[in-house]
Amino acid sequence: MRALPHRIETDRLVLRHWREDAAADLSEALVARLDHLRPFMSWAALEPVSLEAVIERFRRWDREWHEGGDSVFAIRRDGLVVGACGLHRRGGPDALEIGYWIRQGHTRLGYATEMAKGLTEAAFGVESIDRVEIHHDSANAASGGIPANLGFVRDGTTRREAEAPAETGVGIRWVMTRERWERSSRTPPPSI
Repeated sequence: MRALPHRIETDRLVLRHWREDAAADLSEALVARLDHLRPFMSWAALEPVSLEAVIERFRRWDREWHEGGDSVFAIRRDGLVVGACGLHRRGGPDALEIGYWIRQGHTRLGYATEMAKGLTEAAFGVESIDRVEIHHDSANAASGGIPANLGFVRDGTTRREAEAPAETGVGIRWVMTRERWERSSRTPPPSI
């Protein structure tokens, strides 16, 4: 199984695996966003944690990546951490799921869409990947704008127990296939 990338550059952003010297950066970005993450992300209820725990998390992510697992990134703009994202191997051997959050004060600037486009492109750079997915709870409508903007197709809903306070337990799944992505990449933008 080919390893997922550890660094991706887009027009304005650098997505790079977390390094130990960035533990304080992650903690600061998380604390600034916790009130907005906790309603939809069950893991956010456990934050903030010590810097030592953050460093151990980075080490675990690095070990998992070296073993062919997920790729978890800091999203940086001009050196500042503006969020975090990942390519996750949750959907089987031919699929990757994109997860993300953007730091408070940096939303609605197109970073999430730019990041998701970069991750989708990188995912399809892995020969065995034929499908990229983005999932979100139905109550988190803002997250649905990102895959819609990129041409992902809404592929149904799933029911599960709500894990965070604002979740409904109804998950929305968006899918992009390799064929659709390649076709959309060859289509010239409309002229104005």
